Amino acid sequence: MTSFNRRTFCRNAATLFGFQWVPAHVVRAQNQNLLPSEKIRLAVIGCGGRGKVLLESMQDQDIVALCDVDEHRAADAFKSHPSARRFKDFRVMFDKMHKDIDAVVIATPDHTHVTATLAALGHGKHVYCEKPLAHTVKEIRLMQEAALRAKVVTQVGNQGHSSHTIRLFSEMIQSGVIGNVSEIHAGCDAFRDVYCRIGKPPSPSSKPPAHIDWDLWLGPLKPQPYEPDAVPFKWRGFNTFGNGCVADWFCHIVDPSFWALDLGAPIAITAETKNYDPIRDAKFYPEGCRIIYEFAAKGNRGPVKLIWHDGCVGIPAPSELAEDGRKVVGIGAVILGDKGKIMHGSHGASSVRLIPESRMKGFKPPEQTIPRIDKGDHQRDWLEAIRANRAAGSSFAYGGSLSELGLLGMIAVRRSGQRLEWDSEAVAFKNDKVANTLLEKEYRPGWGL
Repeated sequence: MTSFNRRTFCRNAATLFGFQWVPAHVVRAQNQNLLPSEKIRLAVIGCGGRGKVLLESMQDQDIVALCDVDEHRAADAFKSHPSARRFKDFRVMFDKMHKDIDAVVIATPDHTHVTATLAALGHGKHVYCEKPLAHTVKEIRLMQEAALRAKVVTQVGNQGHSSHTIRLFSEMIQSGVIGNVSEIHAGCDAFRDVYCRIGKPPSPSSKPPAHIDWDLWLGPLKPQPYEPDAVPFKWRGFNTFGNGCVADWFCHIVDPSFWALDLGAPIAITAETKNYDPIRDAKFYPEGCRIIYEFAAKGNRGPVKLIWHDGCVGIPAPSELAEDGRKVVGIGAVILGDKGKIMHGSHGASSVRLIPESRMKGFKPPEQTIPRIDKGDHQRDWLEAIRANRAAGSSFAYGGSLSELGLLGMIAVRRSGQRLEWDSEAVAFKNDKVANTLLEKEYRPGWGL
């Protein structure tokens, strides 16, 4: 397994991608400062699928480059932006166009986030990267350090962080509407057939279709046979490429509590799984999980326990819902305080309500103490942050640490039944050598890792 050596990594990455670490303000000085009315020159890596959605939300900017390894999936984006230069390999894109790009949007599968992002940061580009920020914990730490070194504006794609509801939720928690919070139940029961592949017949062997460059799709991963069931969407259920339901949804669902309670890093994590053998099923995700995160007391709050539920393991229904004849949320969270409870959905505490509904009668929202973002537009927040030379709402510092919790949950799944004691500063588990090997992965030569 590749050794986690920051100095070696940075030297290798700079050699591979052909850059020196260039702060964004230096790049802007070379290309003249952006005027308020001037368009930001954007490149999009992974412009099909989710990237297409992000592209549409920023199409009023100057789209100068589009990159995707799948010609069919990227076809609509290519057609909509005929003046943008097209690439399959982002390394070639930066080699040819780094002077013509201000900012980069990255919406590739999780396993290639690190290489695309570090190439962009090394060239001094502002970066918007989809969640979770990376595929391993140590990749996240590298990306956070690189972002600080580059002095650029970064944003993780947990778009609910820019919503009005996450701000209302935070104000409710911080003003004591439900008192002291001691427990959170969060989870997601969506896309079970995507996340759990245990028991499904293996994909028949086949060659990659002509429109997909499989070698570039793998990126820094060691060469392996084409996996037709993984492309273009279900890679999330293969641990080689994604981290199952917990890492895919954690940034959307736990973001409100993570922010409002300043949870930080956990001190311990334990996973309980359904019909899952960590050795036999190591390549896949369970049909259901219950993952317990323990957070120490911090500031004015006491210790907090966060329990994640997914797949066939649902969030337990609070007794208060019986009064309303309602079911517990399938995708969202229930927050327990000593003076009440709150339930909300995904993506920034959507549909946030006190429960039971009778508590909402006459409820007066607390004073607004957190500034709202115009229309709750997460991509616009990033673009405006670039213009104002300020931090965006879910920078790599914040969004990366949130992403890390989901990745730690996946490690707990693969060590199911073990209580893992986490030392965030050392980036290591105190009591499990096997779990420590899952903090990074093997890479092939030629990708700077």
